[in-house]
Amino acid sequence: MRRLSHIVYGPLVFGAALVGCLDQSQADPAPVAVEESRPAPSVELLGPVSDHANLLTPAAEQAIAQKLIDLEKATGHQMVVVTVGSLKGREIADYTTDLGNAWGIGRAGVDDGVILLVAPNERRVRIAVGYGLEEVLPDEFCSAVIQDSILPHFRQDDYLAGIAAGTDALVGRLRKQS
Repeated sequence: MRRLSHIVYGPLVFGAALVGCLDQSQADPAPVAVEESRPAPSVELLGPVSDHANLLTPAAEQAIAQKLIDLEKATGHQMVVVTVGSLKGREIADYTTDLGNAWGIGRAGVDDGVILLVAPNERRVRIAVGYGLEEVLPDEFCSAVIQDSILPHFRQDDYLAGIAAGTDALVGRLRKQS
């Protein structure tokens, strides 16, 4: 991802209590550039969907990927969905930023990439948005997507439905605003 303007993430809480998503002012004081001492995560970009945690069926992965391909064709905005088995002790904010930078998500000069990252073992989910889309996908909207579209399904151990619902909400907003 070229540069991240805001990032929303939250813990995947499956009980009665729900810890709210944190916005940049609470969790991320500033976007972080890739540092020499912090190598990029060692996961491979497999396409619009990189399901390294094996949360999706092949049919669901293909359906989500097609929505993301269609979005990019229609709007130019690039979005990827990534699941990882583990963050390997890293903060999800750093992990997602480093992935976006390493993979070059979004168009150079436009900074219009979006990453939906799910780390089920750490019970974390994150939406990272490039500067070029900060008005279209503000923190409040991304937080609502996590709280209202993704987490209710995750609490039922239905990662597929949560990822699909989150993707649909983000893609719908991007199509509507473009």
